[in-house]
Amino acid sequence: MSLASAVIRRAPFLLSALALATALPAAAASITVGDTPLIPRAALFGNPVKAGAQLSPNGKWLSWMAPVNGVMNVWVAPAAKPEAAKPVTESKDRPIPGHFWSGNGEQILFVQDKAGDENFRLYGVDVSSGQQRDYTPFDKVRVRMMGGSRKRLDEVLVGINNRDPRWHDVHLLNLKTGELKLVMKADGVAGFQADDDLNLRLAAKPNAAGGMDFFKVEGDALAEKPLLSTGLEDNATSPLGFTADGKTLYWMDSRDGDTTAVFAEDMASGQRKLIARDARADLGDTLRHPVTGEIQAYAVNYLTNEWQFIDKSLKADFDWLQKQLGKGEVYVASRTRADDKWIVGIDPVSKVAATYLYDRKAKKLSALYVARPELQNAPLQPMHAVEIKARDGLTLPSYLTLPAGADTNGDGKADKPTPLVLLVHGGPWARDDYGYNGTHQWLANRGYAVLSVNFRASTGFGKKFLNAGNKQWGLAMHDDLLDAVDWAVKQGVTSKDKVAIMGGSYGGYAALAGVAFTPTTFACAVDIVGPSNLETLLGTIPPYWEAGKKQMYSRMGDPTTDEGKAILRAASPLYKADQIVRPLLIGQGANDPRVKQAESDQIVTAMQAKNIPVSYVLYPDEGHGFRKPNNRIGFNAITEAFLGNCLGGRVEPLGETVRQSTAQIVQGAEHVPGLKEAAAKN
Repeated sequence: MSLASAVIRRAPFLLSALALATALPAAAASITVGDTPLIPRAALFGNPVKAGAQLSPNGKWLSWMAPVNGVMNVWVAPAAKPEAAKPVTESKDRPIPGHFWSGNGEQILFVQDKAGDENFRLYGVDVSSGQQRDYTPFDKVRVRMMGGSRKRLDEVLVGINNRDPRWHDVHLLNLKTGELKLVMKADGVAGFQADDDLNLRLAAKPNAAGGMDFFKVEGDALAEKPLLSTGLEDNATSPLGFTADGKTLYWMDSRDGDTTAVFAEDMASGQRKLIARDARADLGDTLRHPVTGEIQAYAVNYLTNEWQFIDKSLKADFDWLQKQLGKGEVYVASRTRADDKWIVGIDPVSKVAATYLYDRKAKKLSALYVARPELQNAPLQPMHAVEIKARDGLTLPSYLTLPAGADTNGDGKADKPTPLVLLVHGGPWARDDYGYNGTHQWLANRGYAVLSVNFRASTGFGKKFLNAGNKQWGLAMHDDLLDAVDWAVKQGVTSKDKVAIMGGSYGGYAALAGVAFTPTTFACAVDIVGPSNLETLLGTIPPYWEAGKKQMYSRMGDPTTDEGKAILRAASPLYKADQIVRPLLIGQGANDPRVKQAESDQIVTAMQAKNIPVSYVLYPDEGHGFRKPNNRIGFNAITEAFLGNCLGGRVEPLGETVRQSTAQIVQGAEHVPGLKEAAAKN
């Protein structure tokens, strides 16, 4: 769920506030209301016990994320002795979002920003000495990983925009010495593809058609003519990477079909071989051999994710793991270079997932951890994949979760109508997926049906589906959401007057559009870091989005033309704020670089000018979503009280959650039951 990207597939535009990593205090005991226990918010959104396990490439070490004094940090243990794990990072305020291993297996690498500003620096920790190094010690600069190697184990390629904030120049970084060497300036280049020798081989430049031109890199310059070009329609076309010998380049490419297929291109002859295609969904996710880099399997993700295997030995492993782990999607999170040890897990959707160390030769599974043991006996609900027809016949792949008691025979169909929350993903160039979803479980446990819809413009379902959303913000994209609500009413899932709309980033925009453009359709709305004025949104995008600007203009409306301005203005909820008649809750991070605080400020000001009630919560130490634990759980507590007042669902008391956060209740505390009292400082 996200707002921003030079290449849509790689970085969706508006990052979902609801899908960001969670981190919170340990859960309290379950609270029983009626026949179904109330799952504490902290159990769903608090710090996991452990998460994100990785194996070092040499197989010597295990690593994972776990809290230190309530803040998520990186822990490392000998692979043969997981119980000896120790923290190797010491973030005391903001959770570290994740980590990965250096090729030599000697350094843990991670990125970190300040207060949500997304100016990420790259850090490394020497596992043996514990010494931490800031590899990119530059202010107001955002680092990007450009390439790693199975051969040059002490080095990586990184992109740094310290010369020109719009472009990420490529540097060779020595992880042991910290030395940075400029490899190539990136003026006008959206991204590079390197081979296993860390040689730059391909460069992508945005073109006037809203697509990309891909050039071979020849020495320290680009070839005169592009190797391949795309327009806006085929912008999902992009390289997936080289084999280790540098002879083959894999592509995902939609130019000769609707969905992206995976191809292998011989770099010497230019000949291409089709690896796989599926008419239902775009391909792109692959499993590749850790030494050769050859594709061994690929995923087809239409309603659910399905792995298809080229390497039969890999299929045998997955079949064995499926038999051992039971129902759900088996996934591989990490593999050693020798490919003898894997980190594996399974997503059972409505049960607690566990993570294991898998010894391939011995066919042995060793349990590492259960991320959220406090949910083991919780009343988690199944998710149902459904297809919904839009008014023009387009099929919208969607996901429905029903509250306990609403589907007694488990057929995925509601026995009786219940209040519904329409949960809209961000991007909009992203998608919802099948699998465990903490927000779905939370809302279902409070008594709501939850519906997530892949509306037109969502990625993964082919270029016709994606491009059907061009310049349709507030128009056909919004109609898809309305059609999904109509479907839910006709199916008996909910009643017309008991539907809320909620989302983060683009989903926040959809919530604002819902109450501004269709004022009486929704009973209430929750907007998290959503834009209210598309002109000001595009006028304040970060400079490093320059490569994707043309694409965004083509898909949304060009603010440099009168026609484009008219499209953007018509699609901006700000200009219809005076039509809002339903309760609205807004959450915003003050340091958001994608959707500036002004996006929330201006619609609140417009509503105040017309004496229209609105509740507005601002977090001074957050960005595009709420990463800090107390802030996440605090805003969810406010949301829960707000929805309970609107739809009548169950509510866990606010308690101390608001006071324990940095929330500033800018406006409308009186419209959320208990908020004024809960926010009062001692």
